[in-house]
Amino acid sequence: MSATTRQPTNVTLPKALVAQARELNVNISAACEAGLAAQVKAARAAQWLEENREAIAAYNKYIEENGIPLAEYRSF
Repeated sequence: MSATTRQPTNVTLPKALVAQARELNVNISAACEAGLAAQVKAARAAQWLEENREAIAAYNKYIEENGIPLAEYRSF
């Protein structure tokens, strides 16, 4: 789905929150989209970490046992 294709969606929000948003001229659709995008990004990151957990653990174990590769060439 491209960024310009929109999907009409119904959401249920607390009345008081919607009232405050309207009072402050907050674009509710944009705010919901930003919040959903942040949640999707966080879920993808968590999924990636879970899918790569074994490889990350193996790499960390290698570093613990052998040190950082080419460490003698580091200037910091």
